[in-house]
Amino acid sequence: MKYVKWTLLALVALTIFGFFHYTLPQHDIVRIVGTENRRIDFGENSIFWASPDVGTAAGTSRDVFFIQTVQPDGKPMVYRNEDTGWGWPPYFKLDSSNLQTEATALVSPAEAPKWVSVTHYGWRNEWLTIFPNAVAVKVVSGPDARIIPWVNIVILTLIGAALLYLRAMWRQFRERSINPMLEDVGEAWDGVEDRADAAGARAKGAWARLRDRFRR
Repeated sequence: MKYVKWTLLALVALTIFGFFHYTLPQHDIVRIVGTENRRIDFGENSIFWASPDVGTAAGTSRDVFFIQTVQPDGKPMVYRNEDTGWGWPPYFKLDSSNLQTEATALVSPAEAPKWVSVTHYGWRNEWLTIFPNAVAVKVVSGPDARIIPWVNIVILTLIGAALLYLRAMWRQFRERSINPMLEDVGEAWDGVEDRADAAGARAKGAWARLRDRFRR
């Protein structure tokens, strides 16, 4: 049971970590090398794509914007550029067309690179054909620019504070309600055991007296 307990706790921890890692914004320093609009037929990986752009009809296929980039180490990274609308995750992104225009204007060659910070959420996985969703692009000073994830710091701090507050409330509830109730139950059980022992002793004494009477 000990191994089962720790396995379940590890799975819960991994699930929570994966949720936040996928949902919270991340920042990549890249050079944009191209943009395109591609028709996508959604299949088993449809859960990793956003909803249709606000004002458009839903369907099993639609045009999706893509931003093609190269990282400072030369590795490619491709982002999708979709509206999130009023759904999840709550980025309330409604300007994918404007963002595509900004990204196109920032395309640069290797000889005269323009380094940008792409804010995004999600994962890139070639096996599942999924792409992170770009939320914003911003020109930075160079490939070594440092971006402080203030949004993540604030969100995680608030979540940590909420968890500590809930833990304190639970401890107070346990001390005020559960522990006294358990003590009452324990005392009641002790009383039952004492009465049972006394009844057993009386029965034993009565049986002994009856046995002595028959022996006479």
